[in-house]
Amino acid sequence: MLMSERCSECLLGRIEYECRLVTDDENVIRQAVEDCRRMVSEAKKHAGPAPEISSALHRHACSILGNSDPYRKIKEMNNKDALELEEKIEKELVSLHDYCLAASIGNTLDYGSLEHEVTGNLYEFFREEFSKGFTVENIADFEPLCRNILYLCDNSGEIVFDRLLIKYLKENGARVVVVVRRNPIINDATMKDAIELGLDKIADKVLTNTEEIAELGVNLSLIPKELEEEIGNADLIISKGMANYESLSELKKTHSLPPVAYLMMVKCEPIAEDIGIPKGSRIACLVK
Repeated sequence: MLMSERCSECLLGRIEYECRLVTDDENVIRQAVEDCRRMVSEAKKHAGPAPEISSALHRHACSILGNSDPYRKIKEMNNKDALELEEKIEKELVSLHDYCLAASIGNTLDYGSLEHEVTGNLYEFFREEFSKGFTVENIADFEPLCRNILYLCDNSGEIVFDRLLIKYLKENGARVVVVVRRNPIINDATMKDAIELGLDKIADKVLTNTEEIAELGVNLSLIPKELEEEIGNADLIISKGMANYESLSELKKTHSLPPVAYLMMVKCEPIAEDIGIPKGSRIACLVK
């Protein structure tokens, strides 16, 4: 998915939010936002997936801030809150549908999006959203493909619910390779999160989406060789969150990829329009 004008404004709002997490120096904030405004204007002249542009802007903002992980405290809070919620809901999950739904509700833990507000009482929210179920789901179509799975994680906090789904998939005979971010970028889950949560002891492998650089989504020019091989070998990609959707939906136009099960809450209008469903929808959607 390519970046629209609305994406640009949302991204610049997120840049400002990111800056205010670590500084109250208005000159620094103004420099970061204005630099990024110029960068996004230039980048839109060259067609490319939205996450590639977003990643470059976030890296630039962090360099101005002198802070490679502005969301660190929020991510720690997300993981703590999610672990507390996990204790309350884990025994209620019994089927692939339930675990996928829990993982997609976990995708709600996304700070900094202008079009999405994170709820306060997570347990009440979880129970309410769980009762609503999915807006669109075809889990029965991708369940037979759950043999050799490449699982693309998204946010911290959310990764706790990914762990529940991954554990269920493993217990039911699947091979699961998990992918997280190599280095911190916004509130996305990194290898540090994965190891602290013991995913390296549950999944068959935990890989990173780049060798070194902080990058959102899946950028084929930056992925490690081992990840490239796992993409080629996978029977199914489970893709969490919007950045992974933006990457893969564009890559599928030009590359041969395995079937992708998109598992997320649709938090913004441009992605809702791209999929053809209302904003706020929760999906478990297979695209072959």
